[in-house]
Amino acid sequence: MTPRDRPGALVIGGDHPGLGIARSLGRRGILVYVIDDQLSISSFSKYVSRSIRVPDLRDDRRTVEAVLEVGQRFGLQNWVLFPTRDETVATFSRHRSQLAEFFRVPTPDWDTVSWALNKKKTYDLATRLNIPCPETFNPESVHDLAALYSKLPLAVKPAVKENFFYATGAKAWRAETPRQLEEMYDRAAQQIDPKEILIQQIIPGDGYRQVSYCAFFRDGNAKGTLVARRTRQHPREFGRAATFVESIDLPVIEELAERFLRAIDYYGLVEIEFKQDPRDGQYKLLDVNARAWGFHILGLAAGVDFPFLLFADQMGELVENCRGKAGLGWLRLLTDVPTAFRDILNGSLSWNSYIASINMTQIESVFCREDPIPSLMEMLLLPYFFSKKYIL
Repeated sequence: MTPRDRPGALVIGGDHPGLGIARSLGRRGILVYVIDDQLSISSFSKYVSRSIRVPDLRDDRRTVEAVLEVGQRFGLQNWVLFPTRDETVATFSRHRSQLAEFFRVPTPDWDTVSWALNKKKTYDLATRLNIPCPETFNPESVHDLAALYSKLPLAVKPAVKENFFYATGAKAWRAETPRQLEEMYDRAAQQIDPKEILIQQIIPGDGYRQVSYCAFFRDGNAKGTLVARRTRQHPREFGRAATFVESIDLPVIEELAERFLRAIDYYGLVEIEFKQDPRDGQYKLLDVNARAWGFHILGLAAGVDFPFLLFADQMGELVENCRGKAGLGWLRLLTDVPTAFRDILNGSLSWNSYIASINMTQIESVFCREDPIPSLMEMLLLPYFFSKKYIL
């Protein structure tokens, strides 16, 4: 069987994480199709054989219908599905049995995925497993907030990210005063169910204290691992996205992350975010991403090709254990330049440190010499991409 004869990969979401998947697999001769509900940079990659535009990838029913229709139209039976957004992960997990009749679906079912996507469940389970996490409250109404005034400043955030994020463009808000806390709670309640509003202790520090455990996980063990520090991110405190990431060695969070993943019987690609609390030195669990994350291609530079590990496993091929090399950098140039400039101006980043980070960068999120068109088109279409991500 030649590479072109075997099943390919259907990537849902063509932003830079999807482009990284396409390049990983396309270099190996694996056919890659990309589905998106907007124009994406992946559509310009030489490693994407076909890019398909669909009307909607936020609604469960429409997403399932679109993916199945594309699969049947182009004869993609037994292809591997690669979701790149949390809402798509949720859809695939809830409709896994239906999709699995046609595709290979690496996304676990909802009984597993819900522990990752619903932060209230994440923190509840972490507490039961003795995994440190920030003190978190789930007030029933604005009248319950007075009991939290003594704990300010606090973060107001959603238990389930998608609706809140698309409405506000933020992962969380910082409340310094009782009035701010009440106003932010009311604003959040206009966007999401009040039962999903979390009030959380803020861990001091920026992305330098925030680290990620990244893995391809199966049968209770990590087949491929990488630990990384989100050295620069934007916004600085509640990072919506990393802009410069470096691989590190940090065994303590590997043990914590794997304890959580074993408890939910997880399978697939995953990133678990922790932040070190300078007040007690503990690494506290913040978030679980049950999909390919924004900087997953750092693994490729460090010796762990995450998308291919998952694809090969789905094909029934032997997957050898591998671990990412420390001391390598990933850069999202488009967002890192303004982020680094801001940090230099406010004194939190020196020019020497910035230059050192550039020197250790091994891979850029979009630019690639062998596949340069996506990077060029991203610059040319920057107003369009900006409007889709930050205005709508």
